[in-house]
Amino acid sequence: MGVSFDLFGTLVTADGPDDPAAAVATELEKRDVAVPDDWADAYAEPHVDAPEGAEVPLPAHVSRTLASRGVDYEHNAARRAVVAAFDPTVETRPGALEAVEAARERGPVAICSNCSVPELVGRTLVRSDFERDDFDAIVTSIGCGWRKPAPEIFEQTADRLGIEAAELVHVGDDSRTDGGVEAVGGKALLLEDVSLVDVPSRLSSTDSQQS
Repeated sequence: MGVSFDLFGTLVTADGPDDPAAAVATELEKRDVAVPDDWADAYAEPHVDAPEGAEVPLPAHVSRTLASRGVDYEHNAARRAVVAAFDPTVETRPGALEAVEAARERGPVAICSNCSVPELVGRTLVRSDFERDDFDAIVTSIGCGWRKPAPEIFEQTADRLGIEAAELVHVGDDSRTDGGVEAVGGKALLLEDVSLVDVPSRLSSTDSQQS
């Protein structure tokens, strides 16, 4: 058995901007990018034609949004603005360390998270009570190209852990996204149904059922 954890909302809380479009606009202006007057509307429009379930990196969306309004900008300005706009304050959730430790006693452990912002998962881990070495693999939607509940992200997570997808237990807080593991034969352990502090005992129960 291998276990993957959603990071945001499951293991940690990480504050994001209340108004992402406005936060990105502020950071663009700091980098001398001329933000169009209809930025809020432009930001809300789709600008990248991606397959269903695919991740669109936020810097790509911001770049296309600016281009749609004829705005020229320095090559890396969109990426740097996005990274700065989503600079989180992080708190590790009660029971998170114990849940990961319990998972490690049973097999390899991964993070499997949706995230369209470059560097955000890494910066979040650095500011949490976790160490990078607590996880055998880190799989993000921006890294693998697919967002949960797409089966591809769970398949890649299992592959990185060296297990079959059906052997993966995924711990998350959203049945719509994290529940997607069941489409590849894995098991979803949702915080909608169980407290994080009870995850170790639930993993033990799952381990016994698979023995």
